Amino acid sequence: MSIEQAKEVLRIEAEGITALLDQIDTDFEKAVTMIMECPARVVITGIGKSGIIGQKIAATMNSTGTPALFLHPVEAMHGDLGMVDAQDVILAISYSGETAELSLLLSSLKKRGARIIAMTGNPSSSLALSADAVLKVAVPREACPLGLAPTASTTAALAMGDALAVVLLNLKKFKESDFRRNHPAGSLGERLKVNVAEVMLTGAAVPKVSETTALSEAIAELNAKNLGAVLIMQEEKIIGILTDGDLRRFISQKGGNLNGLTLTDTITAAPKTITSDLLAADALSIMQRHEITVLPVTDHSGKLAGVLHLQDLLGKGEFRFLV
Repeated sequence: MSIEQAKEVLRIEAEGITALLDQIDTDFEKAVTMIMECPARVVITGIGKSGIIGQKIAATMNSTGTPALFLHPVEAMHGDLGMVDAQDVILAISYSGETAELSLLLSSLKKRGARIIAMTGNPSSSLALSADAVLKVAVPREACPLGLAPTASTTAALAMGDALAVVLLNLKKFKESDFRRNHPAGSLGERLKVNVAEVMLTGAAVPKVSETTALSEAIAELNAKNLGAVLIMQEEKIIGILTDGDLRRFISQKGGNLNGLTLTDTITAAPKTITSDLLAADALSIMQRHEITVLPVTDHSGKLAGVLHLQDLLGKGEFRFLV
């Protein structure tokens, strides 16, 4: 009995999504154009179950190239309205289109000059009539046998949000590499597919000193950049590296006395490097093979391009050397 009931719920939910096919019209294209032309963000709002759906749509848009935020209608009327700019596009979600809290908020937003997209199951509602574009999400019936709990209707709204986000993704020519940049803490396998250039540190973040630098100054740079190593440079070429480990070993050997030691006495010459066009997976392989945590990055002429640290590459605490 319970299995058949579950299957019936799924059939009703599927029926609700299929019903959207006949409801997509020129207003969908208008909504897409409004968002594509928006110089700011999509502000998504709704209350109750619609609000929860709105939060998911905002998250999907953010990760696929469309800046978005969720605004709770009640909190908005108590100060959070300050987050909204007149250039933002508002996506308001209400199945009935007559939610009191939402109506109050939209009145304030329209006074600011914000443009509004309504997502509703009632195209004759006050929400729809006040909007610049209407995304219709009416469903034949709810899966709830009482017809009270939003079920098929929220599934339909979520699906329409996905349709909107994916159309925008394609128009923005959003690529896999863009997605990975928005998910730096994603799965290890995905992160290792990016080029070294996408994850390396560059510019002032790179700890480096000239070969003529005093040892004390090199140690100061090592401490300041906090990567556990400092690169020793001869103009634009890397000639050596000084690591925390190197320094500890020399202090131990010298009984804590570094007097008389120069920078060239302490460095590891000709350190391992990688070019910026190789994959993060290649960098990990070098780090694992040589048991190092900092890897200088060069261009094909050998000039410094950046530096990789294991934690930036993989995430703190996610890797152990295999020995």
